[in-house]
Amino acid sequence: MNTELKASKGSGAAARSVGFMKKLLIDHNYILSLLLLLIIGQFASEQFLSSASLINLLKSSVFIGIIALGMTLVIISGNIDLSVGSMLALTAATGVVVFNATTSVFLSLSASVGMGFILGLFNGIFIGLAKVAAFIVTLATLVGYRSITIQFGDGGPLIVDNDAYFNQLRTIGYGKLGPIPYLVICFIAISVFVWFVMTKTRFGRYVYAVGSNEKAARLTGINVKLMKVAIFTITGVLTGLAGFLYITRFGSVDVSTAGKMFELDVIAAVAIGGTSMAGGRGFIQGSVFGAVILYAIDAILSAFQVPAFVNDLIKGILILGAVLLQRALEKERTE
Repeated sequence: MNTELKASKGSGAAARSVGFMKKLLIDHNYILSLLLLLIIGQFASEQFLSSASLINLLKSSVFIGIIALGMTLVIISGNIDLSVGSMLALTAATGVVVFNATTSVFLSLSASVGMGFILGLFNGIFIGLAKVAAFIVTLATLVGYRSITIQFGDGGPLIVDNDAYFNQLRTIGYGKLGPIPYLVICFIAISVFVWFVMTKTRFGRYVYAVGSNEKAARLTGINVKLMKVAIFTITGVLTGLAGFLYITRFGSVDVSTAGKMFELDVIAAVAIGGTSMAGGRGFIQGSVFGAVILYAIDAILSAFQVPAFVNDLIKGILILGAVLLQRALEKERTE
């Protein structure tokens, strides 16, 4: 009898362990992916797992990561935003012009974020109120915002005034609190805030509801139109913040190339992080991991001396692979 009881307890514990691992794989596979990449990276370079290397990895992922937070909301709601790269360029360009005119960090930040608010609101009005497909609207604004940026800079780079830059903006882009760069601290703080909004507030629940079943969300009293406007506006604000941090790091904006193809990186980060491309399911923390994973892949490819032009091909494969994995895991989850 005791033997049977022990065997039953042992089998129960084993089943719980298997269940835990299965849930971890289904819901948090991005953690395992990053751990695997870190191990591979250590084989590529002995310094890959050093604290300095890991901090640099986080610092590299800041711009894509902050924009990915907004894109996560967009994709969870069942939409897409292709304009974020051009939006980053325009918000950064606005920040440079205002800073050169005023030498005020606060006004430069306000200008970048304010421009992001306007651009995101513009997208949201057409998508939420005019009911035009998000793909069409943001494809148009991808081209339109880039064109405005090029006109803004007369086709050439916009450069922050050197003296003021080194005294003020550069402190943000290159400064540290202990060993942790200010950029990384900003990224972590914003990620925690967006995670809180999405998991602990009514707004977050509404975003998931809209993405899961828009018609049902409308019938329960959710103003779906205004939710879409709000989601795209928030994405614009986060992109504007990323644009400001961009100029603190680089001190200039090439109006033709700044942020170019960022939309691919951002969508890849969100997909790798476990957000369903069909909407209704996703993780803010997953998108943070996804951004870090992208740059870990870049670092590993560089360590193995893989040609740079292969990177975009690999990112495309990763997006496709992430979507296929989501489908397989979704099927496993419902069984």
